[in-house]
Amino acid sequence: MKKNSRWPALLIAGLHVSPANAQEALGAPQVVGPEAAVSSEPKTTSTARDLHGFVALGPGLVPAFDGARTYQLVPLVIADVAWRGVELEVRGLGARLDLLGDSRVQVGPLLNYRGNRDSAKDGSGRVKLLSEVDSSLEVGGFVGYRFGGNQYGQGELAIDLSLAKDVAGGHEGLVGSAQASYAAYRSRRFFLNVDAQTSFVDKKYMRAFFGVTPAEAARSGLAAYRPDGGVRDAGAGVTAGYQFSRRWGLIARAGANHYLGNAKDSPIVDEGSKLQAVGGLSLSFRF
Repeated sequence: MKKNSRWPALLIAGLHVSPANAQEALGAPQVVGPEAAVSSEPKTTSTARDLHGFVALGPGLVPAFDGARTYQLVPLVIADVAWRGVELEVRGLGARLDLLGDSRVQVGPLLNYRGNRDSAKDGSGRVKLLSEVDSSLEVGGFVGYRFGGNQYGQGELAIDLSLAKDVAGGHEGLVGSAQASYAAYRSRRFFLNVDAQTSFVDKKYMRAFFGVTPAEAARSGLAAYRPDGGVRDAGAGVTAGYQFSRRWGLIARAGANHYLGNAKDSPIVDEGSKLQAVGGLSLSFRF
């Protein structure tokens, strides 16, 4: 069985929307990429070829940071490269290695870079007076499974769970996600996926991005806030692709998520927006 190019976290996760998290926000669907626009032949095993896959590049639009009401452009980088049954999947500033690339089961390590929150530069109003959150390097793993689907992948449901820990001294916390994507339509040139996802974080992450210390409260006028961990958000999105030649195509993504629980109640989110939207368009090359 040949695995269709896939992954929730940018294109376009997860819809966890900050530049720090753009690879999740713009890479959510499990099944994306030019190989999802099927040929006239059924799926075959990837051992029929050695190195193959696709790369895509374009602009993405995401909130400036968690809870922001302002948006900014970021590079949208997507790639799936398969070799002898193992697949490297890149979404923005994140990557993971599927060790069972030709199986319905997915499992492997992941690596994710989350940029800093520069409150003075990217914030608005009183949020500008909050402390900066340093960049993070999250290391962890994922597991998933794909159900159903015809010989071309249409009708396939993919479920994915991931967990990662910051090891670079940024937020210093744990970040997890659960998501499902559905391959709604496949033709020789066009594909359409829909997806839904939620994320959960520990208290270190929640306090780094959504908390307000007493010193920050005195400086900014925001209420002090010390949240615990829990579910951060839930969202949904749609990804579409069109293959206008054997090698070249376009991939578009739109989605939104809504903060829940302690994240929703944060004074930082009150100053910004509880609803976070993302979008992106990339030019893809298949090899």
